[in-house]
Amino acid sequence: MAPLPAPTAASASAFLFLSPPWRRSHLKPKPRATATILCSSATRDSVSGSSTPSLAEQLEPLSRTLLHDKPTPTPADDRPTPEPTWVNPSRPKPTVLSLRRHRRRSPSSHPSSAPLQPLLRAIRALPEDANLASTLDTFFPAGSPPSPSDALLLLNYLHPSWRKSLSLLRWLRALPDGAFPLDTIFFNVALKSLRAARQWPHAERLALDMLDAGVPLDNITYSTLITAARRCRQFTKAVEWFERMYASDGVLPDEVTYSAVLDVYAQLGMKEEVLALFDRARGSGWKPDHVAFAVLAKMFGEAGDYEGIQFVFKEMREVGVKPNIFVYNALLEALGRTGKPGLARNLFEEMTAEGVEPNARTLTALAKIYGRARWGRDALQLWEQMREKKLPADNILCNTLLSMCADVGLVAEAEQLFNEMKDSECRDVPKPDKWSYTAMINIYGSNGDADSALQLFAEMLEGGIEPNIMSYTIVIQCLGKAQRIQQAVEVLEAGLGRGLKPDDRLCGCLLSVVALSSEEEMEMVLASMEKVNKNLVKLIRMLGNAQVGVDDLKEELKGVLNAAAPEVRRPYCNCLIDICQNHGFPPQRAREVFHLAQTYGLYSKLHSRKDEEWSLDLRSLSVGAAKTAFDDWMTTVSERLVQQKALPESFSVYTGSSTHKFAQGLASAFAAHLEQMSVPFHPSESHVGSFISSRDDLVSWLQMNSSSVVVAG
Repeated sequence: MAPLPAPTAASASAFLFLSPPWRRSHLKPKPRATATILCSSATRDSVSGSSTPSLAEQLEPLSRTLLHDKPTPTPADDRPTPEPTWVNPSRPKPTVLSLRRHRRRSPSSHPSSAPLQPLLRAIRALPEDANLASTLDTFFPAGSPPSPSDALLLLNYLHPSWRKSLSLLRWLRALPDGAFPLDTIFFNVALKSLRAARQWPHAERLALDMLDAGVPLDNITYSTLITAARRCRQFTKAVEWFERMYASDGVLPDEVTYSAVLDVYAQLGMKEEVLALFDRARGSGWKPDHVAFAVLAKMFGEAGDYEGIQFVFKEMREVGVKPNIFVYNALLEALGRTGKPGLARNLFEEMTAEGVEPNARTLTALAKIYGRARWGRDALQLWEQMREKKLPADNILCNTLLSMCADVGLVAEAEQLFNEMKDSECRDVPKPDKWSYTAMINIYGSNGDADSALQLFAEMLEGGIEPNIMSYTIVIQCLGKAQRIQQAVEVLEAGLGRGLKPDDRLCGCLLSVVALSSEEEMEMVLASMEKVNKNLVKLIRMLGNAQVGVDDLKEELKGVLNAAAPEVRRPYCNCLIDICQNHGFPPQRAREVFHLAQTYGLYSKLHSRKDEEWSLDLRSLSVGAAKTAFDDWMTTVSERLVQQKALPESFSVYTGSSTHKFAQGLASAFAAHLEQMSVPFHPSESHVGSFISSRDDLVSWLQMNSSSVVVAG
């Protein structure tokens, strides 16, 4: 069979046109927003003599409305860079699948190794970085090199020690007059030792030495190199050696190599190359293994591509491969990411019916799916099934179960599991770690039980378990909601004294505490915030100063937002608007912050206008920001009414209706605001969490309250 050519950009492009329509849809690039910019020179017009603005001058207004994609670095004495400790405890980070090979007998116990036992004992006694030359010279005098089988036994014995493996290989290569001609197999054994130790630089250097010495690289060599690069997360190097495998030597990949390269492409986000290689390999007669299908399932799951997951099921049926535990886990996680809890439950039932025993990762994936879907009944059934069958449990699974209990409101069940983890006599579950305590604190915090959260936090400290930044944030937020502002400040000060490095989320939590505090308490919180983020405190004081102009405010707000991570910028603005409203700042401040946030694109998807209906989506806003957005919307409608412009037949407002047991939804607060203003919006009978009004009712109210609406604007 002729070797397959290496995948190139051209072959990937051709693949787009040869693929079925459903697959081409996955490969289309995402549309990007475009802007038209007039480019012209700054020279004077020869006819009119007028000056045309330069390109920089044309772009300058646009630049004032843009924020940086990443946070602006801050000096170390201003705001310390936090350690990357904000990690979801229920999200493990292993690769899709670790290759499992047959267990081999230890080389030292091999029958033919008996004459080598004295040498093996001598090598074992040497330090890890010792040079084996003198020891080997003593055992194999000049003119009596080891036999190939003895050399292979020694290399296999030294597999756990990559330094000694390389030392032995160097000694064999240095024997005089070619007394020991090295074949490819000896290099392959040494490469496997380097792969096991994740020593990619040494592995690549050894492969290049093989090329320089004229030793041919076979399929096992390339497979070992590619899988070693994959294990060391040197994905680009893995692709380079895979392409060399095709182009230079014409070596055909085996099943392990195909699966490894598919995973490498998926890790690099090269979806087109994954599908192209899969089709080309299938066309060459390759039968995909469980590893390949697990890679495809993971890739489609991360992309939220349900059609792709269906393709994996279809291919497995055609090939006749029954899923093993690893494929089932990948498929379950993929269905969870695509929001298909019902299909995930059916797949789990099929898995158990086929006799495949679930492991901790299976149950972790299922618990996360049920938690996201708020399936309390199914979550309880999974809980009972685990307890009856005594299924395996690790810290990741137990922490995920605790998080699931928080999602569906199972406080008693969470307490039972947590107490079992703390029970020294209970051996079925692991001991609680800092993530277990954090998950339990989150449950109490979500339930508004500040006393239990604070007690568990203190127990965590007394037990010698250092809280992470997530624990501090949850406790401070819980105390703030309970109006226990002084205790929240004390927890923050204690954390700073223990070396806590605040991050953007903790700063957002402190902003919410400021919004909930009284005037006296606000000064106390701001004094502590000075140690965390001076610029935020400066911005708050500027908002409260009526003498500060909107231009100065705009520059300061832009600096604060640029210094923060993109995912916290809108929450920052929500809290700042709440502070303006709750602390009696100048009346226009809340609206100014709202408009500036709109300028920076943070509130870009609130409004929807159709010919027959206008809608306002408030689901991502705080209570104060939602009131400000609604008042601003009413001002816009009033202005159109004055200008005698057309208005739609109906108006609707979406506040959402969370299914979380502990959620304090926006709907009730917004309904009270509507009642206070006597606005003719009423709850929708067909959509929970929505308020609707007709054009006639709203116009009548606007005409009666035009002066108050103008003042609010």
